[in-house]
Amino acid sequence: MGEQVARVRLVRTPGGQRVEIPAGFALRAEEAILRTDGGRLVLEPVAPSSLLAVLAGLDDLDTDWPDIVDPQPDEIRL
Repeated sequence: MGEQVARVRLVRTPGGQRVEIPAGFALRAEEAILRTDGGRLVLEPVAPSSLLAVLAGLDDLDTDWPDIVDPQPDEIRL
């Protein structure tokens, strides 16, 4: 599989620069990490957090839960 290459235009904005990513290079992510590697800019997609990672990041619940009355069910005759 060959490397895709595209020439893009950099647009200066009051807050920095903007680059339009061509459709063939679009990332399938909501967020990305932008870093430098020597003289290059590297844009990498951020994978969504797994449910286990989200749950591990939650604070413990500090709540007194009420007792629940859970009687045995009535006997069923078939």
